[in-house]
Amino acid sequence: MYKDLQIPRDVYNTEEHEMVRQTIQEFYKKEIAPNREAWEKQGYCSREVWKAAGELGLLNLSLSEKYGGGGLDFSFSALLIEESARLGVVSPAISMHSDIVAVYIENYGTEYLKEKYLPKMATGDLIGSLAMTEPGTGSDLRAITTNAVDKGDYWLLNGSKTFITIGYTSDFSIVACKTRPGTPQEGVSLLLVDANLEGFKKGQPFHKLGLKESDTCELFFEDIKVPKENLIGQEGKGFIHMMEELPRERLTIAIQAIGAIHGALDETIEYVQTREAFKQPIAGFQNTQFKLAEVGAQLQIHQAFVDRCVHLLAEHKLTAETASIAKYSTTDLETTAIDTCLQLFGGYGFMWEYPIARRYANARVTRIYGGTNEIMKVLISRKLLKKYFIQLKEKIKAKRAKATA
Repeated sequence: MYKDLQIPRDVYNTEEHEMVRQTIQEFYKKEIAPNREAWEKQGYCSREVWKAAGELGLLNLSLSEKYGGGGLDFSFSALLIEESARLGVVSPAISMHSDIVAVYIENYGTEYLKEKYLPKMATGDLIGSLAMTEPGTGSDLRAITTNAVDKGDYWLLNGSKTFITIGYTSDFSIVACKTRPGTPQEGVSLLLVDANLEGFKKGQPFHKLGLKESDTCELFFEDIKVPKENLIGQEGKGFIHMMEELPRERLTIAIQAIGAIHGALDETIEYVQTREAFKQPIAGFQNTQFKLAEVGAQLQIHQAFVDRCVHLLAEHKLTAETASIAKYSTTDLETTAIDTCLQLFGGYGFMWEYPIARRYANARVTRIYGGTNEIMKVLISRKLLKKYFIQLKEKIKAKRAKATA
């Protein structure tokens, strides 16, 4: 319905894109919709759905065919994210698995790790998660305390993580930890940690406001012996690697927000034309018309910007600041737009069986995960005030030098 307002898009516009779109829609109807309520109650989705996604070729779409991936450009992954969000699909968390975890392995892993993990990730036989956040750190990745000590033949890992997406169902996790604890340069590194290693424990899935069928949990590491070959990227360069990949993660969140708004708008347009009040459809009231116009216009504007970001990522030109703009602005819009749509449903919008209620609950976390929107604004402002921050850094450096002289 909303597509009647849209200008032609220069992404997702080939026959191949349309084939992927139809595959996603069939996947939703057959594998997701019938199981959604059961997954919400247990707090996670079944492993069978991951296998089904793998069989349809929906996992690792933009990764190399050499390792079982689709060999397609990022626009296909973006289409999967957007279309899934439009349909209201929360789990399985394909984007986390395919566009974040698998990308870390392909971009920074050794040939051994690529061959061992990526093909099975593409089939759904292995599920991967990313463990960055800790109970006391939130968005401050430099403050993590999880550490791994070099023991010669292995890394000895200790610590814990929280709010880990698909942590409960995953078979392994890429863990951010400090490998030089107690030194001035503690060194953040990334280790691939198999869940079956002794000392690896998982908490029960959290009971969340939204995203109920997508598990989120705590992970605990107690004297885990992680093989030396499971290091992702360079030792001590993990923070740099994360900063290099965060723009992609933040863009996936923006794409997800665009899809969710689109889906909410479609559902609301249909509802207001059939629901009556004061002897006429709700669509007949000017307030309804204006509210839908506002949401539709803002969605069109943000969609155009996000589409441009998709191209930039494909060209390896997406900057951290641009991704931050996309993430913060679209997720802010998502929460306000879906709230506007829910209001037009009246009391029915507060009922869980109505998709708009689920969308409302699911939208709130998007302003938090992937780096809070406040952090996004910090990154943007640093770019805008680059000269000021350089001068401030030089003043602090000079003051410290004078104090130690």
